[in-house]
Amino acid sequence: MTLDLSRQDAVREAASAGIPTALADLGALVRIPSIAWPAFDQSAVVRSAEAVAELVRGTGVFDRVEVARAGIPGTDEVGQPAVLASRAARNGRPTVLLYAHHDVQPPGDDELWESPPFEPTVRDGRLYGRGAADDKAGVMAHVAAVRAVNEALGDDLDLGIAMFIEGEEEYGSRSFGQFLSDHADVLRSDVIVVADSGNWDERTPALTVSLRGNARFTLTVRTLDHASHSGMLGGAVPDAMLATVKLLATLWDDDGAVAVEGLHERDAETPAYDEQTLRAESGLLDGVSPIGRGTILSRMWNKPSITITGMDATSVEAASNTLAPQARVVISARVAPGQKAEEAFAAIEAHLRAHAPFGAHLEFADVDCGDAFLVDTSGYAVEDVRAAFADGYGVESVDVGVGGSIPFIADLVAEFPGAQILVTGVEDPHSRAHSPNESLHLDTFRNAVVSEALLLARLNARSA
Repeated sequence: MTLDLSRQDAVREAASAGIPTALADLGALVRIPSIAWPAFDQSAVVRSAEAVAELVRGTGVFDRVEVARAGIPGTDEVGQPAVLASRAARNGRPTVLLYAHHDVQPPGDDELWESPPFEPTVRDGRLYGRGAADDKAGVMAHVAAVRAVNEALGDDLDLGIAMFIEGEEEYGSRSFGQFLSDHADVLRSDVIVVADSGNWDERTPALTVSLRGNARFTLTVRTLDHASHSGMLGGAVPDAMLATVKLLATLWDDDGAVAVEGLHERDAETPAYDEQTLRAESGLLDGVSPIGRGTILSRMWNKPSITITGMDATSVEAASNTLAPQARVVISARVAPGQKAEEAFAAIEAHLRAHAPFGAHLEFADVDCGDAFLVDTSGYAVEDVRAAFADGYGVESVDVGVGGSIPFIADLVAEFPGAQILVTGVEDPHSRAHSPNESLHLDTFRNAVVSEALLLARLNARSA
């Protein structure tokens, strides 16, 4: 079966007409500070889950909608509340699983926000607020698309639909695998749409076909069993900060490229993308040069990177003439597609141990690995989503890689190996996810909703 033009037009019109309501609902979700990290108010995550569940129930499509939690393997804890919904397929149609997450990053320094982080504010065609893009807009893209196909197709909507709106993606998806296992029968699908990525720009849709993996850990460097006077012993006794700085510097060469033996690169072509665009999208200061070698996108999509994302050392305010006995850093590595994350971590650990200066003692803790992902683009779902993008945005889509990671996709592949996975999203290069002044481009959101509604309508016209 194919999607006839009259139904395609009806779906497009329903999706477009529903945008004002979807944006109002998104604003209400943004007002809930649903930060899954334990240091923040956990009742907000519960309220967020319940609010999403109400929106999903309100579509009138699902046979089952509930807020559920799963255990965190290896602990006595349970994960954050997620929303689970489902309706069975009819008349031989396939089933699609729609994923997004309702938890958000902490806002950071409120003074860096031009408007309050949890007060949705529209400026210059963008909606500002924490979670406005990542990923409450993904939640609302799913809800609005389901509303539209239900309104346009009515009793002819035979597509099976499951929805999984996670509550702890920003906090490591600790219960994700267990949740999949607990609810495998409900979530098992022919197609999975993960709405947690970005687009080429605010006008051009993108299908994410590769994601780097990640290997994150905490490194403690020790050189002394107690602090000592830097004036009395400095010059003979290596302090932990000296050892840490020298050790970390070995991770990169003079061009800023990763210099760790055993980390792989992927050989794949990338679209044209120049330094001027990089500067505009990243905020690179005048006079500061990019790092690495090769095309800019190959550095971000297909090569490893290592970033120091946190450090525990004596603060500037508390500085004294003291040799510090230890320092701690958080190291976040991105792993090229094609290499296992645990293999990459082992290579970095071996490098650090081999280069520890002055015989410094090293400890590794809190290791968290997630594998890279490459999409199989040969299935009918990729054909359908590309067609839906072209119809919804009015331009052809671009296949992109992403330098970031979505580690839980490896869990989806393991639990549902036969499913076709589509990684889409509503963000654009100026969304500033995880940063102050996060925002959603309103026209991009509209086009994303229309495209997803058209995708669901196309899948509804297929046989499983």
